[in-house]
Amino acid sequence: MRSSSLRLLAFLGRFAVLGLALAFVFSLVSPALVERLRDAFSRAPAATAPAAAGAATNGRSRGPVSYADAVSRASPAVVNIYANKITPYRQLQPRVVLDPLTQRLLGTYSMGPLMQRRDQSLGSGVIFSTDGYVLTNNHVISGADDIQVVLDDDRVAKARVIGTDAETDLAVLKIDVGNLPAIAVADGAEASVGDVVLAIGNPVGIGKTVTMGIVSGTGRQLRLSSYEDFIQTDAAINAGNSGGALVNALGELIGINTAMYPRTPTRDGRGSVTPGAEGIGFAIPVATARNVLDQIVRHGVVVRGWLGVDYADIPIANGASVARPGAVVLNVYPNGPAAAAGIRAGDLLLKLDGRDIVDQTDLLNREAALAPGTRVKLECLRGGRPMTFELALAQRPTPGTTGT
Repeated sequence: MRSSSLRLLAFLGRFAVLGLALAFVFSLVSPALVERLRDAFSRAPAATAPAAAGAATNGRSRGPVSYADAVSRASPAVVNIYANKITPYRQLQPRVVLDPLTQRLLGTYSMGPLMQRRDQSLGSGVIFSTDGYVLTNNHVISGADDIQVVLDDDRVAKARVIGTDAETDLAVLKIDVGNLPAIAVADGAEASVGDVVLAIGNPVGIGKTVTMGIVSGTGRQLRLSSYEDFIQTDAAINAGNSGGALVNALGELIGINTAMYPRTPTRDGRGSVTPGAEGIGFAIPVATARNVLDQIVRHGVVVRGWLGVDYADIPIANGASVARPGAVVLNVYPNGPAAAAGIRAGDLLLKLDGRDIVDQTDLLNREAALAPGTRVKLECLRGGRPMTFELALAQRPTPGTTGT
């Protein structure tokens, strides 16, 4: 056994020596040939990299090479919205008075006749279905007398308002046009911080524009509307982007672009200054948007459960470093479910149906998700004494909802 191994090693050694000898001879006889062979072998691995990258792009992967496939998939379903409104106004005009005393008493200017001007607001929208339902922001079309929708293929359609929901700043429009594309909606997976996203819309009216960024945060609360669970992104969102699409790297809708943080410092009229910031935009998650769309199409309004109270986060107690979980009742509406059950202002709401209440936002969302008529159990503290109330939810009033 040992002798056979020695013979094998000797055989391999002879071939190695022969190979080195041949390489030496080639280097003396034809140095150029040796250089060409060396270059060819060094380029071979690098040549495979573009091919791999190209394969990833053609397969619509999440790779960093190009997002053209995602844009071409989503962009046809994003529309430009022009909301027109007739606004009455009066213009000051010089008062023709010869008597100086009369001029001092009545002033130099007087109000002219009532006139009208046409105001136009710009925004974007997303086609959710091939039969013409379009979702946009409520603030884009609020108060409009005429709404025009410009499609990706430059067709123009007049839109009618099916319903609006001021509490989420969403509105549902309907256009009666054939051969419409519909946006692809991401599955149930929630957006994660670090995901690549594309914002598609009509910023400042210059035409359809795509910007890219990542998801910077989720679950943001801005106190702009009652129900908020914003996706934060650094993809550029400008005036005119409102109502447009925020899509993932596959061109699937994950949110409706809604707001941007001011780029310059702003004052609130009480001396408080909010510093400006760059790259902070917000979108409504697609799950919220689709729920509002479905309810408005089905009912004309968004149906939410309602306890019949106003509440806020529990203040931080003296000496404590964090606030206590739960919510404190600020106001009880007469004839509402909470009033009938005996809940009072000042009560601390700690649990709903046996689950801890985290804060006012948690309670607001859980309350709204329940159907009117649902019976719930609230566990509270009143003056340090535990109390339990059972009540049936009413339907939340919707003063901001309108429709045809």
